[in-house]
Amino acid sequence: MIKRDYYEVLGVAKGSSEENIRKAFRKKALEFHPDRNKHPNAENQFKEVNEAYQVLIDPKLREKYDRFGHEGLKQDQGFARDFEGFDIFGGLGDVFDSFFGDFSGHSRRTVRRGADIRQSVTLEFDEAYKGAEKEVELQRTEKCELCKGSGGKPGSTPVTCSTCKGNGQVQRAQKGLFGQFIQVVACSSCKGEGSLIQNPCNQCKGGGLERRQSRIVVRIPAGIESGMQVRVTGEGHSAPKRGGSGDLYIDVKVKPHKVFRREGVDLFLDLNLNFVEVTLGTKVDIPTMTGTQSLKIPPGTQPGTVFRNKGKGMPSLRNLKNGDILIQVNLKIPTSLRSEQKRALEELAETMNWKNGEVE
Repeated sequence: MIKRDYYEVLGVAKGSSEENIRKAFRKKALEFHPDRNKHPNAENQFKEVNEAYQVLIDPKLREKYDRFGHEGLKQDQGFARDFEGFDIFGGLGDVFDSFFGDFSGHSRRTVRRGADIRQSVTLEFDEAYKGAEKEVELQRTEKCELCKGSGGKPGSTPVTCSTCKGNGQVQRAQKGLFGQFIQVVACSSCKGEGSLIQNPCNQCKGGGLERRQSRIVVRIPAGIESGMQVRVTGEGHSAPKRGGSGDLYIDVKVKPHKVFRREGVDLFLDLNLNFVEVTLGTKVDIPTMTGTQSLKIPPGTQPGTVFRNKGKGMPSLRNLKNGDILIQVNLKIPTSLRSEQKRALEELAETMNWKNGEVE
């Protein structure tokens, strides 16, 4: 199915500010929220609105989309996975309810998520070709081992928050352009938990978290390029109590190859040959990422000729195919000759009838 333009989905111009994008999103989300709109296609439209918002509100994703369109987002695997696993009645609901209240009337406690972590790894070119497993050392917050993240002494029981009556949320009346509406916000007394700790844990002092040194093995897929990012779900900082963990983002840098120049999945190689080799033809051993391969150079090969070694390039992240190795022939002309070599070339030239650079 062809995706609609994200700006069209939200009904905003391409140069719109973040504030206008947020306003448009709220309006569209209110229009298509399945709890309000009973049209059979409302849920799909609601998902489409959210997908457009997730891209346009993120400066990096928006820049990539503005330059390359939907095709430019295909390599952003993190975004694709985020949206595919998105629960319109969960993740977006927290954001949506904060503006318009919970349409179902049910209480909803705020579930916090730990912060993300960004690390970088440097790969040898061969590791980018084959894929690799890299060990990453992290300093991160993790749930307290003693209280398991609850923040309370083992065996103790938290008490219900008297402010929100255990709901974790309170309602607040707000006046807007269209009259008064009820805004649902996290309870400030219990910070959205619905309960309070009276007997804090001695180890974490009630915070529910500890700072620890951790080692994580990250799988780097074959075919990755410099500037790409690998996301490891749930390996970021932990959140206290019932909160989940953030994600670990690995920024990848690949060292250049000593022979090949990379462009996407293709590898480029300069092959320097002398006058005799390009004139009479020859056979040469061409390097590949797995060894060498013989290449026949036909007689009369012109400088700039490109030979293609199919399927010997880098693996593609999108499919199981490899790119190609493209070999460009360059003529290597000597800069100094001995006297007998000069005479030999002069004698050769006398035997040839040159016209416009061609031998007749």
